[in-house]
Amino acid sequence: MKVITDEHCTGYSHAGHPERPERISGIVRKLREQGALPVAWGKPGPFEEASILRAHGAGHLARLKAGEDFDEDTPYAPEIARHALASAGAALEALREARAGGMAFSLMRPPGHHASRHRAMGFCYLNNIAVAVLEALATGTQRVAVFDFDVHHGNGTEAILLNKPGAAFFSVHQSPCYPWTGMRNMGNNCFNYPLPPRTARAEYRQVLEDALENMRGFKPALVAVSAGFDAYARDPLGQMSLEVEDYYWLGQSLRRPGVPVFSLLEGGYSDDLPELVLGYLMGLEGR
Repeated sequence: MKVITDEHCTGYSHAGHPERPERISGIVRKLREQGALPVAWGKPGPFEEASILRAHGAGHLARLKAGEDFDEDTPYAPEIARHALASAGAALEALREARAGGMAFSLMRPPGHHASRHRAMGFCYLNNIAVAVLEALATGTQRVAVFDFDVHHGNGTEAILLNKPGAAFFSVHQSPCYPWTGMRNMGNNCFNYPLPPRTARAEYRQVLEDALENMRGFKPALVAVSAGFDAYARDPLGQMSLEVEDYYWLGQSLRRPGVPVFSLLEGGYSDDLPELVLGYLMGLEGR
């Protein structure tokens, strides 16, 4: 398993904000201390600005670089553009690793799946997974699926990929819940599986399996995963029921078809986040 991270991504914070540097540093510490999963460490790679502009308008990128506040959840921080661009670069590096036959996990902040073409929101400044998917499609991959298991709907990813030839989006999420989207399928390629708060664990697992089965029916050549861990039963921002064993199962399920997979960290705000991520990566590696 190649884990792509950069210690600089812990270099910004906002008092009381749940998307905090310790999310990354705690996972890094856990992965370095454990011995069950071999980990190779990587850094975000270089990329052209054109890769960002496939997913985002030039005006949005200019506002990000100018240091504007976007909303209460997504405020300005010193050098936030550098951090957001590095997170997108890590997604592109994870894509390269998957195409080369490896398993890759981008362990970076800020996350991305709420950012739309022209707007930052929900802790997300650039849509890292959409950047990587559009790069893959532009450089030879014919069919790419996004599987988003964050407790919050990936509204930005859906908006960017809506009706995009060769792309399909599958999201299992809590509803009603921020960002108040994802209550029905959209276009010809965006498939949503909303679940009410406090859905029983067994029912949640069955809906995840249904979504995975439908994704397999799309026959993707590559799977990009928005890996959010806030459907965990004790996450402070979600109201769901999953346990660490369910994230291990998700990893196993995504590995099973033998299609190249790469994953990007999205949400997950509990103190148990390092254990949840390790469980997921162990499932991906078949450990």
